[in-house]
Amino acid sequence: MRILEEKDKELYTAFLEKHDRCNFQQSLEWGKVKDAWKNEIVLAEGKDSEIIGSVSILVRKIPIFGYLMYSSRGPVCDIYNEEVLSQLTEGIKEIAKKYKAFVFKMEPDIKSSDEEFRKIIKKIGYKIKDDAKDFREEIQPRYVFRLDLKGKTEDQVFADLHQKTRYNIRLATKKGVEVREGTREDLKDFHKIMVTTGQRDNFIIRPLSYFEKMYDNLAPKHMKLLMAYYEDKPIAGIIPIMYGNKTWYLYGASSNEHRNLMPNYLLQWTMIKEAIQNGCDMYDFRGVSGVVDENHPQYGLYRFKKGFGAEFTEFIGEVYLDFRPLWYKIYKFSEKTFRKLRGLKRKILKQ
Repeated sequence: MRILEEKDKELYTAFLEKHDRCNFQQSLEWGKVKDAWKNEIVLAEGKDSEIIGSVSILVRKIPIFGYLMYSSRGPVCDIYNEEVLSQLTEGIKEIAKKYKAFVFKMEPDIKSSDEEFRKIIKKIGYKIKDDAKDFREEIQPRYVFRLDLKGKTEDQVFADLHQKTRYNIRLATKKGVEVREGTREDLKDFHKIMVTTGQRDNFIIRPLSYFEKMYDNLAPKHMKLLMAYYEDKPIAGIIPIMYGNKTWYLYGASSNEHRNLMPNYLLQWTMIKEAIQNGCDMYDFRGVSGVVDENHPQYGLYRFKKGFGAEFTEFIGEVYLDFRPLWYKIYKFSEKTFRKLRGLKRKILKQ
């Protein structure tokens, strides 16, 4: 085991990009986007000191409580290799001592049904919290839709779309919606539409500077901005992230005008086609609610993503080491209370 140093960075990036379990949130580039946190990376080593596993950790001081350590979609390794996971855990504990952290938590890209991983990780000493139903209850979405693209052609994928989804894609094209790749300057238009989306759907919007930071660190290799236009006016947009063998739909926005032209369907299909052309194995639509009920406020999002023929996927949730268990319990309670108060405030302001 070793902690990543400057000399390891190229080797680490090469390892990550080629690994089947790669995730953009484990990358050096993403660590720069999240520069409000300190980024530490633990590497597991083989017999010849080659990298055989990794976990990228974001470290941040929380007022009153101390340092929190968090890994989004780590680790990247053979998740059934106990020796590799133990190496990574050794490094995690070393970093925890350095910062005197009260907890390390990760939300791995591992299905909830994976009993073998559960058994191994508990043996090493981790605890698992996997009871969230609303995708806002955790940092990363617990429930997502994933579209398998491995070895498939555009025609095969299009044929597997729901009939209404195919109709809406064709409708957008027929009505004159155009999709263009945007520049950094076009992020301003995207953000304006994003603000409208947040007000309509009741979620908090990141500032324009955050998207510009993403663009500066990830584009053009790992990030795109696709904008939909009608009569030369921007009406919708998406930000996909490409890393290794996967593409993720990270952000989307749509104006209140011309929604009947179905620009979001055409945007998604445009990016799916590009993912196929780039040889991606998977297109990740990201989060939906775990409550599959037509009366649920996020059911429309669920239906939209399901229409692309993707698989509803439930992740294991939060896997953690609480170095100061009482502090962590109090922190979780305060975090949950803050979210409820923030949600109540938004509802009052909308009235």
